[in-house]
Amino acid sequence: MSSDTRILGIEGTAWAASAAVYDSTTDDVAIESDAYEPESGGIHPREAAEHMHEAIPRVVETALEHARKTHDGPATEPPVDAIAFSQGPGLGPCLRIVGTAARALSQTLEVPLVGVNHMVAHLEIGRHTSGFDSPVCLNASGANAHLLAYRNGRYRVLGETMDTGVGNAIDKFTRHVGWSHPGGPKVEAAAEDGEYVELPYVVKGMDFSFSGIMSAAKQRYDDGTPVADICFSLQENIFGMLTEVAERALSLTGSDELVLGGGVGQNARLREMLAAMCDQRGASFHAPAARFLGDNAGMIAVLGAKMYDAGDTLELAESRVNPNYRPDQVAVTWRGKSERSEDLEIGRETVQGAEALVDLEPDAGRVTKRREPKRYRHPDLDDRLRRERTTLEARLTSLARRAGVPTPVLTDVDPTDARLEFEYVGEADLRDGLSVERVRDVGRHLARLHGAGFVHGDPTTRNVRVGQTERPSRDGDRERTFLIDFGLGYHTDHVEDYAMDLHVFDQSLVGTATDPTPLREAVREGYREIGDHRVLERLEDVEGRGRYVTD
Repeated sequence: MSSDTRILGIEGTAWAASAAVYDSTTDDVAIESDAYEPESGGIHPREAAEHMHEAIPRVVETALEHARKTHDGPATEPPVDAIAFSQGPGLGPCLRIVGTAARALSQTLEVPLVGVNHMVAHLEIGRHTSGFDSPVCLNASGANAHLLAYRNGRYRVLGETMDTGVGNAIDKFTRHVGWSHPGGPKVEAAAEDGEYVELPYVVKGMDFSFSGIMSAAKQRYDDGTPVADICFSLQENIFGMLTEVAERALSLTGSDELVLGGGVGQNARLREMLAAMCDQRGASFHAPAARFLGDNAGMIAVLGAKMYDAGDTLELAESRVNPNYRPDQVAVTWRGKSERSEDLEIGRETVQGAEALVDLEPDAGRVTKRREPKRYRHPDLDDRLRRERTTLEARLTSLARRAGVPTPVLTDVDPTDARLEFEYVGEADLRDGLSVERVRDVGRHLARLHGAGFVHGDPTTRNVRVGQTERPSRDGDRERTFLIDFGLGYHTDHVEDYAMDLHVFDQSLVGTATDPTPLREAVREGYREIGDHRVLERLEDVEGRGRYVTD
């Protein structure tokens, strides 16, 4: 980044009307914000837009006055080098007000425009303040929740909410209880006096869902369960889910750095869980200062400076806002090639997976898998998940073999200790040996599983083993592709679940392949040979769903 860049950033995606000035010489960020607060319920788009219309001129003028006072150049020069604004995602009426203000300032000051993706800004402010090289980012905001990692010029979405955002999910419960907005801090306060009660816990690969747990929490409240116990358990389960998928993303990418973004990141219990998880696996964790976690113009200005220095500016004709602007649509122009190797360490005697320690003994033809207790999870929840997943993995691994899918032979299982022993198969993870034919094989394997009435649950490029084997397949081929790790699998006859299984694998290809396009087509080709065409049709629907929701 240039040593003397000054950017005025404007944020206005939903709640916060915010403006900031970033000075790269001093790394100083001055932020002025005016947040919309509904009288009741959640966000009202019309009211939010009215607030934005009134507040944006005020916060921009305050930020601009700061820029003028701290500008040490000639008075005839503009006090900033460019205007950065949140181009999306967000509420259309709010974004349009911000876009109009940014364009007007750009023309008045005669400086360039920079269009910033709000979600990428959450990631980049964490990367900027931490000094991390190539972290995985967990964005946990009111309207969204997803995992991002950088690969081949873009931030890839590795996992995301399949229904509502994490903050909105919590707000739905607090509205049911009768608490005013925002609900998150009230849940956090009430949880201090609570005890654990069982609630749903839904993880699908690196995707997750909050609708079931919200319905169960409301029912618990209606049935008379103390609200403090429900709040405590909501935090333990929801944040446990987010922490688990964050660990899965670290395992898949090989990263040892995690940053947190989004307003929900202000919750102390979530930060505590993520820090404990990273400490247990030897990774580094960073949460930015509170003023950078909620929606704020500071992160817009900081990323705007990086983009401006990379020459990534907009013409007026290109500055239209995009309410559905996904982070994986952004061409990342401001980053060089990572100096950290993206390759996973393989060939170790003991491998740290996403949820287990795996002892590899190729000479003995044996693999031992132990689901170690997770320090970040509540002991009752952790014990239940470890036992359930160990039992499921044993059962579904055997069922998959009966359905004609190559899997390792199970030789021993101990649900109490959450330990399994398998035959050693393959020579490497698919992640380290990607090819069109191998990926096409996975498509066929998933079709066979679905035809037998269950899903894998976590079909990633790390949960497929590939290589030569002594026992040839039925067609005489010694090249085999094995599915492993069925711990998140379950029985189902729903087309939606089968499509989600394919979606999880598709996301892992995007997150790990240098050129995922031919591989993504290959998995569909393999599935099409054996599977139900309705699943592929539903997959298109799953991929087309927008995740930026504001209910």
